[in-house]
Amino acid sequence: MEYIRLYNTTQGIFAYYHERYYRMEGSWDTLVNASNLFSSLSKAIAAAQPASDAEAVIQQHLLPPISSQEIWAAGVTYFRSKVARMEESEDSGGATFYDLVYEADRPELFFKSTARRAVGHGHKVNIRKDSTWNVPEPELTLFINREGAIQGYTIGNDMSSRSIEGENPLYLPQAKTYEKSAAIGPCLLVPDQTISPDTEIRMRILRNGQPQYSDAVPISQMKRGHQELAGYLYREVDFPDGCYLMTGTCLVPDSSFTLQENDVVEITINPIGTLVNTIALKK
Repeated sequence: MEYIRLYNTTQGIFAYYHERYYRMEGSWDTLVNASNLFSSLSKAIAAAQPASDAEAVIQQHLLPPISSQEIWAAGVTYFRSKVARMEESEDSGGATFYDLVYEADRPELFFKSTARRAVGHGHKVNIRKDSTWNVPEPELTLFINREGAIQGYTIGNDMSSRSIEGENPLYLPQAKTYEKSAAIGPCLLVPDQTISPDTEIRMRILRNGQPQYSDAVPISQMKRGHQELAGYLYREVDFPDGCYLMTGTCLVPDSSFTLQENDVVEITINPIGTLVNTIALKK
């Protein structure tokens, strides 16, 4: 598989291809919505000069790979996620809903974040002060262009307040959508073919430098297909600038674990890279 990594920074957009960086012209929204993104970027790179300052700029001025796009998410796409959701909502009587949606034809899709509320690699993500049980959710995230075609992939952290969602499934928007509740990055991976089902999602959580959780899972364990999820999302909604779709998680820490301020979450999906975020509270 050949691929291009696209980085968004305060100093412009850079593409990484065949071990070299190139500065891209145009806005993010226009660039990523080309009908065949890999081919379009390849042609632009062929006409561009290598950018010698790119690595330093990316290290110091990196933004999340997003501009006007919304971020949506899919839930209960892995069996482990179904079990975890049923456990957290058992006392409220809502457990059966997660079993039903796992088996249903229609997937669970929900709005996650605007670009303004999202953060990128190296930035802080928030946990809610009114939640007693907070976890990260590492997810392969699709970039779908305005035409509904999956054109690339990034890493997503769908921060979740499990105590709030477990209290009542109708509290899902409060459990999922709040300031800095979504992280994506570090780049947009644009491959020349569909990402392999053997691709692994790895997550590690550190507290005071010590690992608290570490595990990995292949995306082949996902019950639903990427095209299936994208098709449902675009059925009755237009996304003029494209959209990001988090595809669900299978890595769920034990119910005794909850995130604390200053914890560090590392999510790795190769060949995209590693997304690192520090846990914070809204000031």
